[in-house]
Amino acid sequence: MPIDSMNNGSHFMGINNDMKRTVNAPFKQSIFGQQLSGFTLLELLVVMVILGLLAGYVGPKYFAQVGKSEVKTAKAQIEALEKSLDLYRLDIGRYPSSELGLSALVTRPLNEPKWQGPYLKKGIPLDPWGKPYSYKFPGEHGEYDILSLGKDGKPGGSDDDADITSW
Repeated sequence: MPIDSMNNGSHFMGINNDMKRTVNAPFKQSIFGQQLSGFTLLELLVVMVILGLLAGYVGPKYFAQVGKSEVKTAKAQIEALEKSLDLYRLDIGRYPSSELGLSALVTRPLNEPKWQGPYLKKGIPLDPWGKPYSYKFPGEHGEYDILSLGKDGKPGGSDDDADITSW
């Protein structure tokens, strides 16, 4: 029997028509007939470059917002302290002295029978950077001054390092 009559010699070489179709198929088949697919190294590198570019663009904008939220948190905490100080003043008749400080909002001062506190539910908060607020009575800018020194913990500064005040 000539080779041409054997389907161009494919049976002779142990290759049938099904195997020829498999070789030309876009997906490889495993021994069990399941289709296998995957990504090439180049495709993975392209995706990683795109993710890196997105992170480089979005990351700085995201972290700038985090700094702004810390400043907003400090302002909100100062407003809450102001309201608590006003409640203290309504009960006692005056604001706590600088010596008593903000702790008078949580702990009854000695010889204060009119004290109806605590005036803060969760205690005296630290500023968003983990430092205590500064309280001064009488204040230089108002009846009292409440101050956070910002991220750097030093007077003055700009942006995240700027002081957050009650005035």
